[in-house]
Amino acid sequence: MKSRLVPRSIIPVMTLMLIGFTGCLEKPKVETLQAEPVDLVYPLLDTENSRWFFFASANRPFGMVNLSPDTEVDGAWGSGYRYSNDTIHGFSHIHAWQLSGLSVLPVHIDENNDKEIFKDFKSKFDHATEKVFPGYHYVELDRYGINVELTSTKRVGFHRYSFKADQPAAILFNLNSILGPNENTGGILKKIDRRTLSGELLITATRRRPKPVKLFFHIELNTDVESILQDDETGNYLLMVKGNEVLMKTGISYTSYENAKTNIKTELPHWNFDRIIKESKEEWNGLLGRIKIEGGTETEQRRFYTDLWHALQGRRTINDVNGAYPDYTGDDFRIGQLPLNDKGLPEFNHYNSDSFWGAQWTINTLWGLVYPDIMEDFVRSLMQYHKDGGLVPRGPSGGNYTYVMTGASSTPFIVTAIQKGIITKNLDSIYSALKKNHVSGGIMEKAGYEHKTMLGGGFKYYLSNGYVPYPIPEGKFGLHQDGASLTMEYAYQDWTLAQLAKKLDLHEDYDYFMERSMNYKNVFDTVVGWMRPKDLEGNWLKNYDPYGYENGFNESNGAQSTWFVPHDMNGLAELMGGKSVAVEKLHAQFLKAAEQGFTSGNSHAQELHPEYRHVPINYGNQPSIQTAFIFNKLGRPDLTQFWSRRVVEKVFNGLSPSVGYNGDEDQGLMGSLSVLMKLGIFQMNGGTEDNPKYELSSPLFPKTVLFLSNGNELRINADRKSADAYYIQNLKFNGKELPELFLSHSDLLQGGSLEYSLVSDPKE
Repeated sequence: MKSRLVPRSIIPVMTLMLIGFTGCLEKPKVETLQAEPVDLVYPLLDTENSRWFFFASANRPFGMVNLSPDTEVDGAWGSGYRYSNDTIHGFSHIHAWQLSGLSVLPVHIDENNDKEIFKDFKSKFDHATEKVFPGYHYVELDRYGINVELTSTKRVGFHRYSFKADQPAAILFNLNSILGPNENTGGILKKIDRRTLSGELLITATRRRPKPVKLFFHIELNTDVESILQDDETGNYLLMVKGNEVLMKTGISYTSYENAKTNIKTELPHWNFDRIIKESKEEWNGLLGRIKIEGGTETEQRRFYTDLWHALQGRRTINDVNGAYPDYTGDDFRIGQLPLNDKGLPEFNHYNSDSFWGAQWTINTLWGLVYPDIMEDFVRSLMQYHKDGGLVPRGPSGGNYTYVMTGASSTPFIVTAIQKGIITKNLDSIYSALKKNHVSGGIMEKAGYEHKTMLGGGFKYYLSNGYVPYPIPEGKFGLHQDGASLTMEYAYQDWTLAQLAKKLDLHEDYDYFMERSMNYKNVFDTVVGWMRPKDLEGNWLKNYDPYGYENGFNESNGAQSTWFVPHDMNGLAELMGGKSVAVEKLHAQFLKAAEQGFTSGNSHAQELHPEYRHVPINYGNQPSIQTAFIFNKLGRPDLTQFWSRRVVEKVFNGLSPSVGYNGDEDQGLMGSLSVLMKLGIFQMNGGTEDNPKYELSSPLFPKTVLFLSNGNELRINADRKSADAYYIQNLKFNGKELPELFLSHSDLLQGGSLEYSLVSDPKE
């Protein structure tokens, strides 16, 4: 299969760009993988731009406990572990979407002035002596001369402190203060016996999570507690302990003291700290090892597994080991119970999760392909929320709805799981649950964080007028009330629901939602050639600048969001005047975006900065991260191959605390995207059609193996003629030449080999 030729008008520009980029390809190659995947992860990536739930070290995959140092504690953004800050406030056990809790810090005190420690306790540390890898964190507290080691099971934090022998040893429990996105209040710590304690605190409500959440914890030490001191002013506690090496287990629960204790008894019945480190690495390695790469540079290998590690981060388990979980979806708190299997274990886990907004281009594909067990767990968790509260959430926190972001973003996630055969039971009831979000009274009707009304999403206008006006006449009721983006998002999500209706032979529903999926056309201005907001009377937004940030577009500008039609690229191209016009338009945007590095700065906050807000393609946030693969849909796969590689080299390359995801990583979405682009595998519509198709582009590594859940292996071999060869000259699947650059889900699950022949000149 010959690569399509580049038009003569474009070749000179691309050739110049190739010259500029070739240098970063000429690096020493590593022929084989020299270490286990877990040993290649670089947890410090992008930590100078961290947010509360971003960083992880001493945690398990999706663990309830995410134990790590906090160098900044004031706010959800720029908080938690920030590499540029050299002072540790404490070690917190919960770093989750809109949740924080249980900060502790080992200290030495002056016995004659021990009360001062409650006000002045922070310690400097040095990255030179720090050691971090998945499942473990080691740091030295310079102020006290205390060495701290952290690891964990899924629900239990495990601490090892090396105190000085000649100074009084203590542990400060900071249970009543601001901690990341919220305050912790009402903290209580009680001594049960000489080595055991229990406690609780309240995780206060936030703008995004409208109800407070209770946290219970159980503490066990390997040494005696000499005394407990509580400070009257702060309400915090100081635990005086014996010994130089102190081990401490901290089991947590959102349901009860007893379940916190049970979590320890079940997951950590011994005191072998090194064994837990080993088991944690093994668990991470088991998941990361589902993809094996060979070749490339050491940095490329390390970045790949760091991105894959991020794809399994952020979202947190909230149920106890016995299946008890917190349910705040009703008027009153209740303890729910997950169904148990014949071994007495939960059939699935229940989760705290940021929105699935943008997941259609990221974890939909990656999880559905390599981690179907995880996808099944999350689908069942989302359906449990529906069972309890009546709606499928788009971003639950602490056992309740948060209405984070917009639309019904869980619909594509669940539909693709069904279309890929991961979810096979109760499809009629699942469809009914999803449909509730697409009609009046559903989540689609709510704008971002709109808890008390259902006006901000402009849904009634979407139904009556075929678009959401901007501004919404009723006023502001939430965030992200950007009518053009809402219209396009609703249209795409309607299309995905229509695919499930078709599968279930619900013909009237299929026709109805397919008709609604064309509503995106109502916000396309054929005169200016862009998506454009318009008001309730149908007037286009005046003085419209398609490169102006927001003003009718969610976390994006009109140029970026114009291409948000993943279900009907042919229809969009027709509105623009044909595929060739669409190709030239998008290619011009990429040429301009390349000058700005394809992102709006290196952090989410910079999208509003005058220097960065006009970028035409932004790979630092979700609305336009699919754009490189649009060329495949427009008949120009060579441009997909060209621009997807340029984006990888500029945006998803290198290892540094100062950069990494250039914006909003959002709990594994950007990590997943990076992995998929390096594999050369993508799904434009989120894999929501029958027997979903995987679009193919040139892979980064010479050899890759995907270990599929059915026991088959998919081998991806890339014969690259030179360092800058990434155009696909020929592609064979199991010895047969592919006529087009895609594979169906059923074909891919058969396993076998994809054999790429890659060249540097698209004319070859």
